[in-house]
Amino acid sequence: MHRQTKLRLQLLLGTALLAAPVTALAQTAPAPAANSPVGLDDIVVTATKRETNLQDTPISISVVNSEALQNRHVQSLMDLADGAVPSLRVATFEARQSALTIGIRGIVPNDANQPAREQGVGVYVDGVYLARQHGLASALLDIERVEVLKGPQGTLFGRNTEGGALSLVTKKPTGVFGMRAIAGVGNLESYNSELHVDFPAIGDFAFKVDGVLQVQGPVTENILPGETGFGQYDRRGLRFQTRWTPSENFTADLAADVGKDKNTPFYSQLLNFNPNGLTVVPFTSASVPSGSIRGLSPLVQVEGSKRMTQADIGVPQQWSVDDTRGVDLHMSYRPTDALEIRSITAYRDLDVEQYDNIAGAHRPPVVGPNGKFSRYSLAGFWQHQFSQELQAVGSLGDSIDYVGGVFYFKETVSDDASTPSTNQWNADGTGYTILDPTPTIRGFRSMDRKSTAHSESKAIYGQATWTPASMDALHLTVGGRYTWDDKDGVLELVNNDLPIVNGVKGVLRFNSKVDRFDPLVTLAYDVTDSINVYGKYSTGYRAGGASSRSLTYRSFDPEEVKAYELGLKSDLFDRRVRLNAAIYAMNRTDSQIDFSLVTVQGASTRNTLETINAPGTTKIRGLELEGQFRATDNLTLSASYAYTDAKVPDTVNPFNGQTQKVFIAYTPENAASFAADWNSPFMGATLKAHVDANYADANHSFE
Repeated sequence: MHRQTKLRLQLLLGTALLAAPVTALAQTAPAPAANSPVGLDDIVVTATKRETNLQDTPISISVVNSEALQNRHVQSLMDLADGAVPSLRVATFEARQSALTIGIRGIVPNDANQPAREQGVGVYVDGVYLARQHGLASALLDIERVEVLKGPQGTLFGRNTEGGALSLVTKKPTGVFGMRAIAGVGNLESYNSELHVDFPAIGDFAFKVDGVLQVQGPVTENILPGETGFGQYDRRGLRFQTRWTPSENFTADLAADVGKDKNTPFYSQLLNFNPNGLTVVPFTSASVPSGSIRGLSPLVQVEGSKRMTQADIGVPQQWSVDDTRGVDLHMSYRPTDALEIRSITAYRDLDVEQYDNIAGAHRPPVVGPNGKFSRYSLAGFWQHQFSQELQAVGSLGDSIDYVGGVFYFKETVSDDASTPSTNQWNADGTGYTILDPTPTIRGFRSMDRKSTAHSESKAIYGQATWTPASMDALHLTVGGRYTWDDKDGVLELVNNDLPIVNGVKGVLRFNSKVDRFDPLVTLAYDVTDSINVYGKYSTGYRAGGASSRSLTYRSFDPEEVKAYELGLKSDLFDRRVRLNAAIYAMNRTDSQIDFSLVTVQGASTRNTLETINAPGTTKIRGLELEGQFRATDNLTLSASYAYTDAKVPDTVNPFNGQTQKVFIAYTPENAASFAADWNSPFMGATLKAHVDANYADANHSFE
């Protein structure tokens, strides 16, 4: 179980450090007259593939703008794990910073850390889909805003957005010279620096360069000399952008980025021991009778009240390294004032070398005298993807706004993994020896698994909003997307040998071809100029696949969500109060459920995982509230709340044939966030203060 509360206080002094005047990219309301009260700014979003006012967009959206990202010290997506957006859950996969698990509204993938598995929430940077969990913790590079789109986004965003989408929008070149430098230090030996340079335009070209460095020392010290600690990171990123504007109706944006994220996993400490009150036999016992449990080594600590600053067991631990690279080209052409044609072409790849030895003597099974322990997960992961999207965004008269497009995506993903035990107890558990102080992944070890998967997806979509001329407060939106998914994979090695099924040895393959239609219908009504209500029906899905942790490469089908939502958006009291609310019901069928079995095989520990489609319907019900209050011209208060009730049907465990309860990880029933921002002129500069606090109920994690 996991409970989260967090309080943060920051004092910021804003100055014109290393800055020349820069054209603002954030689109806000016009500045009010000096003698008028200051209301809340408009927020422009692109959730419908066109720029719209957040308050006029009939979708449940939370927006974290660049100022809020800075105030909350969000340097990577992992920092959104603080609960700033209550219905958004971000967590490391099994404490590994090299892969993130992202969930919205109770749609949380279990183990998408495999080539043939998919996420349930789509992540996009400037409209480019990032298909893998790996690399998502890389340093963020000058983000203008993060849009959190809640609920299925199957029509406009497509596959693997059944829970929603996380859309990151970067700041673009302006053609006006400007420079921003940011530096900071913190606890845990942390420091960070950023440099953002906008170059003066050269003819029709504008250029921008962003560089970021983020470093943190260990959260938990490793007591084995010469080894890295736990929870460290060293993130570096660089991006170059150029904008070409040869005419008023054509723009081309070319961007290239590279990132290196060195990190170590968080230490997995033992929170409790023998909670069921079994008979405890001594650690040195030759056997453990039924109904009993082996006692712990005297070196093992049980600490459930606070995070350990020093590990109780020293283990070999190296840096994991994520290398990410990407290039994308955005082109926009406006043949008329009523039509814009866009093209988004992108290529990305990533290489991951993962080292995870977080559990020490804490991971089951508990071994006795002279037993080998501490499972070291050594894994490689490689992926490259290409995507192409064409969009037409326009209007027909004053009554119809539309967007339509075609989408193509192709990727290849492969992995391998080994899990040797690195430590061995002595006869009485008062000491241990290191079996392998310099582990390597490939070439010198037996492989637990090795697999490759290929995916190809094609789609055509369209969405239109009709506003009757005789009733301009009413807005009807209808859309749909037809998708063709083709995926195949091969499991090449299991336990360092060819897989064996029904006594036959050979590589295992799977192939899946799926086509489907995802509709959307929304009816919105403007009660007043500042109060809007809407009702929406939408669907989404997560593609099927196969588990490379399975001994048989067991395949599973896509899961599908049908969602119903009612929402309210309002600006009140001269725009000094903003209150948005949404209530929803989601029904998910063919839910992809993971079951795990840990076994000891010689000097290794194997985690076999089977994924099956659960019977019946997973029901998710929820309520979301967001509010802002401009208390004074200098003070703004913000609060948000999410209630999520998720129930999965009881499902048969494929390892023992028993029906058991299933829970959705990282989905607190109640979660809330609060923030206060104050600023005031001070000696020619701006004095700012920010405080925020977040809360989440106890909830299940993967372990």
